[in-house]
Amino acid sequence: MTTFPPPSFELPPEDRASSPYTGYTRAHWEAAADGLLHAAWRWATPGGALLDLPGPPSHSGVRSDGLEGYARTFLAAAFRVAGAEGKDPHEWLERYGRGLASGTRTPGRDDAESWPLILDHHVQGQPMVESASVALGLRLTRPWLWDRLEPGVQDRAEQWLRGALRHLPAGNNWYLFPYTVAGFLESVGRGDAETARARERALELLETWYRGDGWYADGDGRAFDHYNSWALHLYPLLDAHLTGEKRASARHGARLREHLESFSLMFGGDGAPLHFGRSLTYRFAASAGVALGAVSGHTPLAPGASRRLVSGSLRYFLERGASGGDGLLSLGWHGPHPATLQSYSGPASPYWASKAFVALLAPAGHPLWTSVEEEAPSEGPDRVLSVPVPGFLVQSTRADGVVRLHNHGSDHVRPDEGESARDADPHYARLAYSTVTGPTSAVNPADNHLSVTVATVRSTRRRIHPLGAGHGDGWGWAGSWHVPVFPAGPSTVPGLRVESVTVARGRYELRVHRVLGAPDGARAELTGWATEPGGPVRSQLYGLHGWEAPEEVRAPQGTAFTRWAVLPRLGVDVAGTVVLVALASLTAEPDAGSLAAVVDHVDVRPGPDGDTVEAGWAEDGARTRIAFGGETVSVDHS
Repeated sequence: MTTFPPPSFELPPEDRASSPYTGYTRAHWEAAADGLLHAAWRWATPGGALLDLPGPPSHSGVRSDGLEGYARTFLAAAFRVAGAEGKDPHEWLERYGRGLASGTRTPGRDDAESWPLILDHHVQGQPMVESASVALGLRLTRPWLWDRLEPGVQDRAEQWLRGALRHLPAGNNWYLFPYTVAGFLESVGRGDAETARARERALELLETWYRGDGWYADGDGRAFDHYNSWALHLYPLLDAHLTGEKRASARHGARLREHLESFSLMFGGDGAPLHFGRSLTYRFAASAGVALGAVSGHTPLAPGASRRLVSGSLRYFLERGASGGDGLLSLGWHGPHPATLQSYSGPASPYWASKAFVALLAPAGHPLWTSVEEEAPSEGPDRVLSVPVPGFLVQSTRADGVVRLHNHGSDHVRPDEGESARDADPHYARLAYSTVTGPTSAVNPADNHLSVTVATVRSTRRRIHPLGAGHGDGWGWAGSWHVPVFPAGPSTVPGLRVESVTVARGRYELRVHRVLGAPDGARAELTGWATEPGGPVRSQLYGLHGWEAPEEVRAPQGTAFTRWAVLPRLGVDVAGTVVLVALASLTAEPDAGSLAAVVDHVDVRPGPDGDTVEAGWAEDGARTRIAFGGETVSVDHS
């Protein structure tokens, strides 16, 4: 089992009386913020404008990365000081004020301190992202920093920030960056028609991206992921909370409350968020929405449960080497892990984790800190929860604290974008994700994947079309279809389509796939979870109907959780329309038995409009019936 060094900075003693699950208190959060900041500031330029952390640069370049180091750590310092009502024992704000003056003196100049200009997202866009953190940091600390700056520095800062209002953001959560900049400028009496329009435009788009169930798409497509917590809910509700706008707070707060009904189940019993979607190197930023819900009062969770989630997530990463021996957050998940990253990630990118420190806006006497910790949703009875809008099926088991997400709706493909297997993203394309496993790399066999091999080329899954989702007492389902795409030769095969349904109950996953239009000589393969050989988590996959050739395959590049992984695989030759049924399991229960006797029969019956599958569960005699019908699927369980 992998062991990790403790954080390089000192934390207070645990308090198991008030925090029986994590031992963490508000003092731990302050100490963590200070420790991360001290480590990062060792790499500051003499004027404090750039924090040039060591490591490979992002595609935006070293100067932009240095601004990122300043801006993202400033966010942590701002939450730290604002939450302490201006008490600043380490004089963080003096450093950031000096850096602001240095960075805005001659923006765009190629010298040791100047910040890059903010331009269109496709030209020089990363500074726009960082402008939001600078603006939010200044807004949070206004009485102790902004109001004490010289007028000339204030004017220069405003001029630099206005670049975010005058240039084109990327077509997703980026519109909330000029929104946040404009909100700050208006809060200090520098608002005008330009700031008003930036805020109106962001809110207009946010309305179109809100799809229901408390979930936003990150842009015009179907990308549903952690950006809901650390961006799409965070910026508008925090703005309303700081402004005191009751109508806006009520609207955005109601959406966050509904979001947390499902999202709060997506943290494992060990505190880990789901390893799913992009920008995972932001780590415990995933808990920002939970923290803001507690701070603002817009949450379905008891204060003790909220603290259990946010402190559990922070502790999970600090105990698993995220900060490294030098105290710097590394580019990865536990420690460094290149396969987790996107090309926009630079050495300071992980410091968007600072958003979790929004928890510190709850003062010491707030119920978030005074209530006794309660169990997290995943630590309660086994649950299966469907979230129809994003196409998710969430499955948690109390015995091992493992949470699984079955993905039948989030694909990160823009509506105007064609499908190409070359652009397949392991962090969206898989059928399932969890809090204890990560996807295999793009160059290793794909985990949790139904592929069709044609002329020796395996397909991948790109655009996902939801077919529905639902749940009942102790069970749930979600379904989708996709057109297999191929990285070599013709990108698609005429008429080839895959329909997929997952039914979850307990730790079991009934995986039903209907392959239509398979050409002669094609082969279907289904893989299970990728896990460490002999490790604490076990992956099982058992063919129930149609499958042959069970085998174990290797993923030498491993995952974010293990250096080297194995995964089970089933295969069979297919032609025309074929229905395939398997049972899968991911479990950390040491005495979990075989899957062979879990389902006692499977009946597949062709019909004029589609195929019907019935599976019988041996333990209690329950029956699951799945009816495929063209563009629809229906599932019942009794």
